[in-house]
Amino acid sequence: MRVALWLIAAVLAVRQVTVVLRTPKGERLTDLETWIGPNGVLHVKGSLYDADKFTGTPFGGLVLKPFANSAEQALGWAWTFGTLGLVVVLGLVAARALPQPVSRRTSLLAAPVAISLLMLSLPVRNTLHLGQTSIIPVLLVLLGCFAVRGQRASGILIGLAAALQPTVLLFAPLLWFTGRKKAVGSLGATFAAATAAAWAAMPHDSTTYWVHHLAGAGLGASPDANANQSLHGALLRLGLEGPLEIGLFLALSAAVAALGLRRAVRYARDGQLLLAVALTGCVAVAVSPTSWQHQLLWLLLAVVGRVGKRASDRYVWPIAVVLVMTLPSKMMLPNMSVLEPLRDNVILLAALASALIVPFLSRTAPEYQKPIPTSYADPVPARWKWVPLFPFWRRVLTRPNLLLELLLIRVGYSAYQQTRLAATGGTISGGRERAESHGEQIHSIEQFLHIDIEHWFNHLTARTPWMESFFNFYYTSFHFVVPLSVLAILYLRRPAQYRWARSALGFATILALVGFWGYPLAPPRLMENLNFIDTIHGPQDFTQPDYGTLTKLTNQYAAMPSLHFGWSLWCGLTIAILAPKWWMKALGLLHPFFTVCAIVGTGNHWILDAVGGAAVVGAGFGLTYLLQGPRVKQALRVGTGLEPAVAGAAAGPVPEPAGAVKAVGGASQKALATSEKAVATPEKALTPEKLLAATPEAPLSTSKKATPDKAVGGAAEGPEGGVAKPSGAPDEPVSNPDATSGRTPS
Repeated sequence: MRVALWLIAAVLAVRQVTVVLRTPKGERLTDLETWIGPNGVLHVKGSLYDADKFTGTPFGGLVLKPFANSAEQALGWAWTFGTLGLVVVLGLVAARALPQPVSRRTSLLAAPVAISLLMLSLPVRNTLHLGQTSIIPVLLVLLGCFAVRGQRASGILIGLAAALQPTVLLFAPLLWFTGRKKAVGSLGATFAAATAAAWAAMPHDSTTYWVHHLAGAGLGASPDANANQSLHGALLRLGLEGPLEIGLFLALSAAVAALGLRRAVRYARDGQLLLAVALTGCVAVAVSPTSWQHQLLWLLLAVVGRVGKRASDRYVWPIAVVLVMTLPSKMMLPNMSVLEPLRDNVILLAALASALIVPFLSRTAPEYQKPIPTSYADPVPARWKWVPLFPFWRRVLTRPNLLLELLLIRVGYSAYQQTRLAATGGTISGGRERAESHGEQIHSIEQFLHIDIEHWFNHLTARTPWMESFFNFYYTSFHFVVPLSVLAILYLRRPAQYRWARSALGFATILALVGFWGYPLAPPRLMENLNFIDTIHGPQDFTQPDYGTLTKLTNQYAAMPSLHFGWSLWCGLTIAILAPKWWMKALGLLHPFFTVCAIVGTGNHWILDAVGGAAVVGAGFGLTYLLQGPRVKQALRVGTGLEPAVAGAAAGPVPEPAGAVKAVGGASQKALATSEKAVATPEKALTPEKLLAATPEAPLSTSKKATPDKAVGGAAEGPEGGVAKPSGAPDEPVSNPDATSGRTPS
């Protein structure tokens, strides 16, 4: 495992370097070129900040000046590999700084995992592409906190980082309140010395940066750009400006700094110094006037915090952070106007949540090392002996974390969209000829099989107004609504079934993507010579390569298999299997029927597309069965005392209730044993009448006669070996067999 992870890290590193070096000369290392290129600001006489191209501190410009005379190509290679080396060192230091104690397995795997995550993160990719220096301050802080010995050396490194990125000065309170006062002194002295040296060498530039631009505010791109993930940028994007925006920004920054640093100090005192460093960095991201994408690496370090008392919740926070730091915001949230403020500020919101809200566990909490374990079902044998099982997944009976499910569904759907579009090289025209050729193949096969009813049904729909309106509405409205509704109901009401159904749907979708990629197919409405009618979008202009704006948004040749029908069939089968009422099952099965009518009637799919959709859904259920085993038929109700016996596990003995009537006669004991068995399996519970029928040779007596000299424990044996009632007992038989055992009915 360790070797495999190191190989993955190496592959990612090689990939990043290859991407940078294969980028055309004018598009790679653009910031570095702006600074120290032939026409860079470090070559031109005058101020560094005249053209707003240089956004670093004067000390940063002073450090970069010696590189201005280097050969351009050699500098590009050296800068790329040097940055890569810094990333590796950063990952190694972060892995060694994990809060103790950690298992040996974690200590061995932490370094390659950390380096891989850094290579995948947007800040590192952006830094490599632009030729930025933003990794250096983060690395200097980590080296100062975890690598060097002595507080003065630690303060010197962090002071140098602050001279390159002034918001690093926020680490001074963290050091002070955790007892590193000498480090604070050396930090301040180093920062002052570096800034003074730059001021002496470049007085005009220093005045411009520190006085005119207030520590760099307003330099570079427009501060209201989405790339600026600070509170200042968010307020500007919300439409605030002028004194009101500045006052609100200062007030919010002060509150975030006070609360965030207080939390960071608490976790540092708890022994989680790496988490404290990450939280302080997140505060710096929020309160800085500008926090560009390459400066947001602090948030990724927050994955070391442990959130959630249950083992199943431990993955939510790390996965959320990794997704935010590695994927574009448009993949995290859909492109809806109501969600635009969240989507444009998703990294800022994650940084604020990390610094202020997320309840990281203390190392003194009992769940820190030993979270509440997840309840798993016992393995069960296969239903069919000829079908082998590969139970790689242990069957969980409780519902998964909602936030994690929503994140994975959104990211999975976004990846599905991107894969569909990439199947034709990003444009519809890229695969038009091939897709139309496949369309002719499908049409010929259907003619041979005498199932080519698409043309007849499409024209019938087009000339029947109510059919056209109904199928157009059904096609455009229910494709996403019904599957999401089924998933939501299963999540809330049938958590054990939710995992089974969701896995089958995911497998079916992945298999469909393989079909889209390998067999692009033109739907009937895009076959120019077959005279189909597009009832939804109207006539298509076949002289245009992409058939107008409609097909620029998605891959219209992703038709085989039909996921419109596949997802509807998944819904129908899931409802038919799990619904308790026959009419619910019937309604569920009507959905795929109406869907296949809609996709054919509107000219969007061939009949064989629906067959392909059914095939991938069947394969999805089959893969779920092979990897997970038979479907769990009963959910676990934790903490109620009513946990059902899992399939394959024997039910335990039923305890005898206090004060119960104890029979002596063999027939009575047999009847009571039958009753206990009914209680142990409430779904097959026996009524008193069935108990009587089960023991005709010794029916339960309701006679008031009793033989006192034969009574045992307050109970008497009836004249025919039955159980006589105790004195004062009612004449009516017990109506609930669960009550006879003292157990709560399920």
